[in-house]
Amino acid sequence: QVQLVESGGGLVQAGGSLRLSCVASGTIFKINAVGWYRQAPGKERELVATITSGGSGNYADSVKGRFTISRDSAKNTVYLQMNSLKPEDTGVYYCNLDAVTSSSWPRSNVYWGQGTQVTVSS
Repeated sequence: QVQLVESGGGLVQAGGSLRLSCVASGTIFKINAVGWYRQAPGKERELVATITSGGSGNYADSVKGRFTISRDSAKNTVYLQMNSLKPEDTGVYYCNLDAVTSSSWPRSNVYWGQGTQVTVSS
């Protein structure tokens, strides 16, 4: 059915940049929400950014001004550009999709990617 695959994580120094990608495959009839979450060691998973149907982004206060969420609908891909990275940004980043994926059942389902590790050194 629907699958999300993240990529682009890695090890960077503080102040550096990374761009994460999330590629969706399968049949999607209606998207309710798309976003990026992250989970640091010993912490709960938190919402980092979402993108609206109009393409505008919403961000957690901790990343506002540094991260940018965008999409390429033709490639079924959502990106998270991360600039001015801090050690506090370290964690596993997950792509999330809330979407209707069946033509016969209108309720949406929630999908998660496998996660990609981001490590920011001091």
